[in-house]
Amino acid sequence: MAGAPMGIFCCLAIGRRCDVVWRWSNLTFKCALRCRDVNSVYRILILSLTFMCYASYHLTRKPISVVKSVLNQNCTSLDYNKTKELNSTTWCDWPPFVGDNSDTLLGSLDYSFLFAYAIGIFFSGHIAERVDLRYFLTGGMMLSGLFTAMFGLGYFWNIHSLYYYIFVQVMAGLFQSTGWPAVIAVIGNWFGKGSRGLIMGIWNAHTSIGNILGALIAGVWVDTQWGWSFIVPGFVIAGVGLLLFLFLVPSPDLVGCRSPNAINVQNTPSSVEGEDSHVEEEYAPETTSLITNREVKVKEIPITFIGALRIPGVLEFSLSLFFAKLVSYTFLFWLPNYISETKPDLSASESADLSTLFDVGGILGGILAGVLADHTGASATVCCVMLVITAPLLYIYNVTGATASNALNVALLMICGAFVNGPYSLITTAVSADLGTHPSLLGNSKALATVSAVIDGTGSIGAAIGPLLTGIIASNSNWQSVFWMLIGSNMIAFLLLLRLLGKELRGKCCRRRSSSL
Repeated sequence: MAGAPMGIFCCLAIGRRCDVVWRWSNLTFKCALRCRDVNSVYRILILSLTFMCYASYHLTRKPISVVKSVLNQNCTSLDYNKTKELNSTTWCDWPPFVGDNSDTLLGSLDYSFLFAYAIGIFFSGHIAERVDLRYFLTGGMMLSGLFTAMFGLGYFWNIHSLYYYIFVQVMAGLFQSTGWPAVIAVIGNWFGKGSRGLIMGIWNAHTSIGNILGALIAGVWVDTQWGWSFIVPGFVIAGVGLLLFLFLVPSPDLVGCRSPNAINVQNTPSSVEGEDSHVEEEYAPETTSLITNREVKVKEIPITFIGALRIPGVLEFSLSLFFAKLVSYTFLFWLPNYISETKPDLSASESADLSTLFDVGGILGGILAGVLADHTGASATVCCVMLVITAPLLYIYNVTGATASNALNVALLMICGAFVNGPYSLITTAVSADLGTHPSLLGNSKALATVSAVIDGTGSIGAAIGPLLTGIIASNSNWQSVFWMLIGSNMIAFLLLLRLLGKELRGKCCRRRSSSL
């Protein structure tokens, strides 16, 4: 327990030898923290903390997409009296985001953040394997909160320098990149492969929950004092970072729990037993004397980027995520602005609220993809099916979204959100965790951060390119071309998984033939 955080020590000191009793209505629930229950309690704690952690990361990314619509807008459609809280220098638009190239300038905020994130995540995965993940996450969240708030302070400090906002976005992107490799490594340390697709499908709802909360919080102040749309999320992520510092347990061995990735000697190939330089024997505790199998513990050595790419499936899923994330992040950063332009009768805050339905669909899509992956055992097949369905859905939304009724618009946004975010969610969570605990790694948990960084880092480059191209293409309200770009990217993501799709289908056929004999 020497490595347990301060909050865990305090809880154990208070609750030792005590039953914790909750009363609700006429029901009484008792939870005695005995040895057999400790692992489950810690897993619930880890899921909750990492859920809040990454939801807060996404919460701080969403405000820029909401605020874009008021940084440059049509002044003639506004009532000055409704915005009398704004001083004369901030009326209607916000220099330097003015003029005919305003969409390109606003797009520069996206790609400065996303390219910094894409570069930073490769280094973050490399660093995360070599430091305490609790300190790493806490520091990243605190600094992410600082630079998110600094963007909002530009409003109150009356800053109109493009370089200031780009600098803030670059720094925010670098520190935001600390989140994913560390979070997925913590989850991989605590959870085995069992029902990982379902668990991570539900857990990955943090992405959409964060986006929804970020849009709603930013929408409160977007039409009045948009600086608060960034400052409040900055405080939120810093507060969650403090919570992680007090309670996050990065690895089961820090609190005396058994790792789910331990290797059993009886089930390990002889080649593993013979590698003395990598494996050492470890016997089960006396409390599990009924289990006679021995376990081996891998001497954990961080792997290189080249080593991660050599793991079967990493390259294909990384390249596919490049295009899948390009589509997802284009919606993340530009959907409120698209709705505002195609439906001028809606205010900026109403457009932000409507865009959250895309993320509601994303929650359902992530869970659906996880359940199907668990049921079929074929993650590439699930991704391919959802990617194929997504293409016509994007075309339908492009053609009918601007003129559709409110009910149809709601339905289209939720369905598109489900099928756009489903493959993206599955690849970044369950697939990354599975590949990061691939049998070829012999249970080396230190490989997980690098594998997830390679996969998500490659995807993040696509996430940076998508909003950048959208800012250029949409500068003349040419949204149809934007949607053709998204449809084409979606189909390329599908084609990149064809080899894995064929491999999974052949495996299914072989198993059916062998079972019929």
